[in-house]
Amino acid sequence: MVGIETRYKKVYASGKRKSAIARAVVQNGNGNVTFNQRAILTLPMFEKLKLEEPIRIAEVVLGKIDFDATVTVKGGGTQCQIDAGRLAIAKALITYTQSDELREAFLTYDRNLLVADDRRKEAYKPGDSKARASRQTSYR
Repeated sequence: MVGIETRYKKVYASGKRKSAIARAVVQNGNGNVTFNQRAILTLPMFEKLKLEEPIRIAEVVLGKIDFDATVTVKGGGTQCQIDAGRLAIAKALITYTQSDELREAFLTYDRNLLVADDRRKEAYKPGDSKARASRQTSYR
């Protein structure tokens, strides 16, 4: 699938989840994927599997793709960073391959691979301890 037109191609994409912002760079290479300057293989199992999902789907749909992906994430917690990185990788792969078939495969598998989850933490209300908790009252 990677031909002459993508020989020196370098694609950037970003993904967000809560306050985590990820930036993915996909370029020609031999399959190395790094997440915050760590090889993806050194991550815990579930985090590694979650980050590999878009790559595995792309390999099933398009066959072998030779690329390197570098993901850098700032802010948020560890799970939100993983989700943001996953979104950024999927967006970058679609731009890199320019495949509508891959876009449809991502959307069928999990819509959050291409569409950011816009939920945020609800603001605290004045005079209360939490966003939804109300003040305690005593009727004595």
